[in-house]
Amino acid sequence: MAFCLTAQAQSAADVEQAKAAAETWLALADSNHHASTWAEAAEPLQQAVTQADWTQALQGLRAPLGQLKRRTVQSATFTKDLPGAPAGDYVVIVFASQFANRPTAVETVTPMRTKDGSWKVSGYYLR
Repeated sequence: MAFCLTAQAQSAADVEQAKAAAETWLALADSNHHASTWAEAAEPLQQAVTQADWTQALQGLRAPLGQLKRRTVQSATFTKDLPGAPAGDYVVIVFASQFANRPTAVETVTPMRTKDGSWKVSGYYLR
């Protein structure tokens, strides 16, 4: 029983750390520092796409939205397995977001624990 409580406490701490990393990363995207989002991303994202391609894609995705008005966490789920991703520790965070030109949007940000124990974004999806 004690092990179970310790594991739950650790996973709750992981979720909070991952949420903080996601919010820091999103702040870069919100302030149009698209190249910095790639530089601050986890290695699997960097290996999947060049910085130039990522920057162009993110700019194309975010520019029509306009300024961020509001963003709230809808869910944050710790997992060790994601389809198509290497084994590791991940937190899938779903945000309900509102932008100037899009009043309802859903952003999914997936930080992963890196080799040094920090959390970095490995995926970003907007719908």
